[in-house]
Amino acid sequence: MTEIDVRLRGVTKRFGDFVAVDAIDLDIQRGRFVTLLGPSGCGKTTTLRMIGGFEKPDLGNVEVGGEPVIGSSSNHHTRMVFQSYALFPHMKISENIAFGLRMARKPDQEIRSSCAEIVELLGLLGQEDKYPNQLSGGQQQRVALARALVTRPRVLLLDEPLGALDLKMRKRMQIELKNLQREVGITFIYVTHDQEEAMNLSDEIVVMDGGRIVQSGAPADIYSSPATPYVADFIGETNLVEAVIVSQSEDKIVARSVLGDIVARPTIGLDARENDPVVVAIRPEHFTLGEDVHGQSNQTSGTIREISFLGAVTRVIVESKGLSLSVDHRGRLASSIGDVVKVSFAGDDVVVMSPQA
Repeated sequence: MTEIDVRLRGVTKRFGDFVAVDAIDLDIQRGRFVTLLGPSGCGKTTTLRMIGGFEKPDLGNVEVGGEPVIGSSSNHHTRMVFQSYALFPHMKISENIAFGLRMARKPDQEIRSSCAEIVELLGLLGQEDKYPNQLSGGQQQRVALARALVTRPRVLLLDEPLGALDLKMRKRMQIELKNLQREVGITFIYVTHDQEEAMNLSDEIVVMDGGRIVQSGAPADIYSSPATPYVADFIGETNLVEAVIVSQSEDKIVARSVLGDIVARPTIGLDARENDPVVVAIRPEHFTLGEDVHGQSNQTSGTIREISFLGAVTRVIVESKGLSLSVDHRGRLASSIGDVVKVSFAGDDVVVMSPQA
């Protein structure tokens, strides 16, 4: 049976009249890279801080390693890495890394061997006698990670740790973070508002909104089968179309919209009957632009309003029946702004959701 490193039950946190976290339940398995994802104010950082013992829940229980975080010694199970790194500017890198071990009064030999091991693991050899202001942002981030990991916590908490880095360095550090997590084998709980970062890093994503968990699962599952319009819109680009259920069976759903009748695959968990309003989601990459519509169960037409070259694809905005559809086209685009084009998409790529979900 898989061991649970972190367990939250009925956890609520208020700041005055504002409910930051609203009665959430969450289990995080040992050795997983889990990301709490959502916009500012959704409750992700407050949740992280309660796991670390920096905030006390008003209701509910938080456990790490089977021990309650509040009222026990379980805070030794976790370490936090902040966006600001929080390094001591007056200490050398070696002293920064050893700080937690010295505070725990570990023997000098253990401190030297543990620090040497983590310095090599994080690629910091040769930097030990420098001060933080002599290092790049990426190197400072590695020092912050080394200082947290050298104490061998059960769970590492990361609060938007790459936010201060430029885009290129962020991409590089994402790869390094994921490889590091696999190598050390401990549980990482990561907070970000960047959905692409979450998709790249995570074994599991926990999407939050308004202090609640709205969906959790593997990145591919959340992307392909969002539970709500909010999740569909937040995770990647998507086109949301209002519709009404016309019919549904074990094989398909038919929903009537301004684009016409949309044929879609059955959606797990959809609680809707004939004539009920729904929201249909179609990702830009699931459209086919042009005359080749063979095998596509849904078709419409529209006028090209915008064309943006994005490297691997060309993003085309097609105005159809009063809607602006984002369409990703691979290969050479033969059409121009103002052209009328056909747009098609397969029913298997369509997700139907309840609007109030």
